[in-house]
Amino acid sequence: MKNITYYLFSIIFLFSACTYVQKIQDGQMAIDRKQYDVAIDLLDKEYKKSKSRVEKGKIAFLLGEAYKQKGQGEKSIKWYETAYNNQYGTEALKEYAYALKRDQQYVEAMQAFKDLGLEIGSPYEYRKDIAACKIAQEWLNQPNKEYKVSPTEFNSNQSDYAPTPYANTSLVFTSDRKNATGEETYNWTGAGFSDLFIVDLKTEEVRPFDIQLNTESNEGTAVFSPDFNEIYFTRCFDPGKNEDNYCKIMFSRLEGDNWSVPVMMNFTMRDINYRHPALSADGQILYFSSDDPDGWGGYDLYYATRETEGWSEPKLLPRTVNTVKGNEGFPFIDRDTMYFATDGHTGMGGLDIFKTVRREDATWMPVNNLKAPINSSRDDFGYMVDYQADKDRQDLVAIGYFSSSRTGTSDDIYKYEKVILPPEPEPEVPVVIEYRNILEGYILEKIYATADNPNTSVLGRKPLSNATVSVTFGKEKLSFTTGEDGFFTFDLKDNTNYNFFASREGYLNNTDFFSSKGIGQDPDNPVQTFETEILLDKIFLNQEITLENIYYDLDDDKIREDAQPTLRDLAANLNLNPDLRIQMAAHTDCRGGDDYNQNLSQRRAESAVNYLITLGIEPDRLQAKGYGESKPAADCVCTRCTEEEYQRNRRTTFAIVE
Repeated sequence: MKNITYYLFSIIFLFSACTYVQKIQDGQMAIDRKQYDVAIDLLDKEYKKSKSRVEKGKIAFLLGEAYKQKGQGEKSIKWYETAYNNQYGTEALKEYAYALKRDQQYVEAMQAFKDLGLEIGSPYEYRKDIAACKIAQEWLNQPNKEYKVSPTEFNSNQSDYAPTPYANTSLVFTSDRKNATGEETYNWTGAGFSDLFIVDLKTEEVRPFDIQLNTESNEGTAVFSPDFNEIYFTRCFDPGKNEDNYCKIMFSRLEGDNWSVPVMMNFTMRDINYRHPALSADGQILYFSSDDPDGWGGYDLYYATRETEGWSEPKLLPRTVNTVKGNEGFPFIDRDTMYFATDGHTGMGGLDIFKTVRREDATWMPVNNLKAPINSSRDDFGYMVDYQADKDRQDLVAIGYFSSSRTGTSDDIYKYEKVILPPEPEPEVPVVIEYRNILEGYILEKIYATADNPNTSVLGRKPLSNATVSVTFGKEKLSFTTGEDGFFTFDLKDNTNYNFFASREGYLNNTDFFSSKGIGQDPDNPVQTFETEILLDKIFLNQEITLENIYYDLDDDKIREDAQPTLRDLAANLNLNPDLRIQMAAHTDCRGGDDYNQNLSQRRAESAVNYLITLGIEPDRLQAKGYGESKPAADCVCTRCTEEEYQRNRRTTFAIVE
């Protein structure tokens, strides 16, 4: 997988080349199928034929998305700006701002973020992005003198990334260069599929790694056991559906001169992505990235321990490492230090490389950005230390490699040398360090595109005043009432769990959790500030709110497994708000007879109610109502509705009735 530029973090073993039988008919369909290379040609023709500003704005935004996913940042900037100037709205302005940041245009990005905050009515929403631009500019102007960076000679014109140490002064890396396995073109990028390759660092000769491991699917991001007799790598495919929507970590053992047929890890679950394996020095702990819905959000880092029969159930790394909104991946373990990539912590634009240290008590230190020249405004990831390198100078502490898309549309592998800097002069008077860990909290509400319609898009969030926050920790309790800034703050105690309960009249109650366990003290950052945000949803009485991801099989009313998380979230909200009574409603599209649709929708509404009852919600708090096709969300002539409009009309909703 190729061209990892910010959102191409997803391309690295998030989605692969799904094979769709249906022929691509237009640019929108190509975007939906993640065939971005195909989409660009189609959209370019559609844009030239379009006549109205609204139509031009929509097509321009899709072109921005396609170029972003292909890693062509300058072109994405142009099209996002065009989309915004043609009335596409704040989503185009937001993507324009982030594209400027990824292109290292920090001053212009800050102004775009300021404009965006004013336009949605909440300067709060993008304050961190503005601050990050200022920090990134400082890092760029004052690069980390410990590192000297240069591109390797074995890079190709295609994407090369994620190097890992291998025996006999070699590296194994991922590439979609022309001699990768398979004849097909990967329509995401217009290039080929990725394979594992090996390079001899003395001769710089590159060849495919192993025919048993490389297939016509996407393979990459490998790691080896300390004796190089085991390999763990990512392959994107779905053996159950004969597609490759999902990525799995595969394991193979060296048997003589050949690798065994790869098998999936024993903890693998369907419909979840697993990628970017890394091993501890003793080979007993496996780290990896996953989008498991039980994580903090997005892709998070997990670990599993080796057992007699396979590996343990994965455990989630803490919030000091993982972020709620960002994606974490590409871990590398260097003794007690872990290097990884994320777009969630404060960085320079796309993915940045961070490090954290594992303490003796198995907790993790707060993360540190490696800054420039290791990091850039583009994607930087796949950091590794080359233990076999010949360090021929006394000041040379480490030699290694990492991946970056900083110079163009493809990823390249860079070599770094890390040196020991002269010691800082000691102060005449010893400095007494006073340690503090501070938590800053915000109570927020959503900003809807149409203020009184919760079914319209969410533009952002803004602070909520006059909210009450109760914080319980052990036998102690704190209480706050927020002002206009929605803000509260207090000093954290060490090794303490904090439970939050937030409320305000006219809004649904909500909770949050924060733990200071494992934070500890950092001499380089004696005063550490952490943040939590609690979102309160406004109560819209007797107004239907569409529940996302509630789907039913054809002519069936059973709650599917993929619908259960949404209903569990609704049940959790009902438990937090015990005075609420709601109506669960189901709607069909216009296809089928009136009586049939009415009956089917009633059965589906009752199934949703019955599922909530199994979760402990009292029956007298729930009503079931089937509307059939009588209240369409998309008003279209039935025989002329698009599939998207049919889908909008097939929906499950809830309404607060009391």
